[in-house]
Amino acid sequence: MQSYSAFAFAILALLLTPGPTNTLLALSGAGRGVRASLPLMLGEICGYLLVVVPLTMLASEFLATHTAISQAIKLCSAVWVSFLAIRLWTLPQSTSTAHAITVRRVFITTCLNPKAIIIALVLMPQGSVAELLPYIAMFSMLIVCVALVWLSAGSFLIRGASEHSPRLVRCVASVFLMVLSLGLAGNVFGIL
Repeated sequence: MQSYSAFAFAILALLLTPGPTNTLLALSGAGRGVRASLPLMLGEICGYLLVVVPLTMLASEFLATHTAISQAIKLCSAVWVSFLAIRLWTLPQSTSTAHAITVRRVFITTCLNPKAIIIALVLMPQGSVAELLPYIAMFSMLIVCVALVWLSAGSFLIRGASEHSPRLVRCVASVFLMVLSLGLAGNVFGIL
């Protein structure tokens, strides 16, 4: 088993990296503020745990030997992130971006987030349920901390730009998500 500090550092480094879930959290923080966006953290925690725990406990060896299934999961992630990008781009001007970001959407996005697979198959130690419980508890607490960082970043950094040019903020976030989607798809097809 790896040390708790090494585990926490690796998880923080990965979770703090911009990605689809973090983009949604930042946009919600900008549109609704931190307090109103707090329920989104439940979708993120449940999404990560739904993927990470079963993969860590049951499927890590299976996916290591069946790379086609692992690639299919990445491709599904790319398609979902692309859908989010298109949805953000095509929201009517009168629709608030923040109201389009729901707990359900954050949950699905997190379930399909490639970070969950990396956490389950690379960062989470292998062991019995009793050995993994402290790591899962720490992982859950780190999700909350990082989610607060992204909600706050959205609230403090994006809100001003969003008030003056909400369409521009949505388009920039949409382009960012599309680049992520293309990167995932490129990785699956060996282009990147």
